[in-house]
Amino acid sequence: MSKNPLGRDTDYPQEYSPDLLFPVPRSEARQTIGIGSELPFTGHDLWNAWELTWLDERGKPIVATAEFRLDARSENLIESKSFKLYLNSLAMTRYPDAETVANILFDDLSRAAGGDVEIDLYAAGTWNDMQVDTLPGTCIDDLDVECTATDVDKSLLIVDESTVANEQVYSHLLRSNCPVTNQPDSGSVYIEYSGKQIDHEGLLAYLVSYRQHEGFHEACVENIFVDIMERCAPDELTVLARYNRRGGLDINPIRSTEDVDVPNLRLWRQ
Repeated sequence: MSKNPLGRDTDYPQEYSPDLLFPVPRSEARQTIGIGSELPFTGHDLWNAWELTWLDERGKPIVATAEFRLDARSENLIESKSFKLYLNSLAMTRYPDAETVANILFDDLSRAAGGDVEIDLYAAGTWNDMQVDTLPGTCIDDLDVECTATDVDKSLLIVDESTVANEQVYSHLLRSNCPVTNQPDSGSVYIEYSGKQIDHEGLLAYLVSYRQHEGFHEACVENIFVDIMERCAPDELTVLARYNRRGGLDINPIRSTEDVDVPNLRLWRQ
C-alpha cells in the first residue's frame, strides 16, 4: 500500500505518469459482505471525467470530457485520487490526436483494472445531450423517519409479505466516508426491484445508516445490493448510485440481477 496516494500531500504531475494509477482489489471489500468469486450481480462503474486536457503537437491545449466504464467483474477498482492525478498527468504532454489519447487511456486503465475499460472521449462542445436530469420513480426523502443508526443496519430493511410491487425509488440522502481519509462522499441512490413490497420508511432509514460508514463508492453499492437481496429477496434488483463530483470526476456504480443498459443521467449535484 506504499504507493497509495490517499491521505498524503501530493504534487500535481508535470508529465505523463501511468504509474500513478493505484488499483484496489475488489475482493477485499467483497469478502467482508460474503461475496466470493461467483458474483450475485452484473454491472459496471461509470466514471465521468470533466477536466481532461492535453496538448496538441504544437503545444496548444485540447480540452475534452470522457466516460469510462469498468466492468464489475474486473479484478480491481481504481482509487479515485490516483485516477484524478493520472488524468492530470496528461495535461502538459503533446499528442497528435484524440485517438492516440484514447488508446493510451485504454491501455493504462485496463492494465490497472485487470480488465478492459470502455472509453468515450468528447471534444469541447460536443456533449450537448448531457443535460441535468432526474431519476425515474418515487423520491422517498420526504418521509418522516427517525434515523438513529450509527452504522449500516440492514435489519431496517423489511417487506410487506402480502403485497407484490414492481417499483423504482430513489434518495438523495446517501452519504458515506472514504475508508482512508474519512472525507465524506455524497450522492443519490436509485433502486428498482420486483418482488415483495419493500417498506419505504425502513429503506430510507437504512440508506441514512451509511452516513458514518467507511467504504469506497463501489463497495457501498455492492453492500446495499447484497443487504436488499438478503433481507427482501426480490425477484429482480438494480442498485445505482450517482455520486457527486470530486476533483473533476464523478463515480456511478451500478449492480443488477439483470443485464441493464442505464443511461448516463447527470443529476442536479453533478
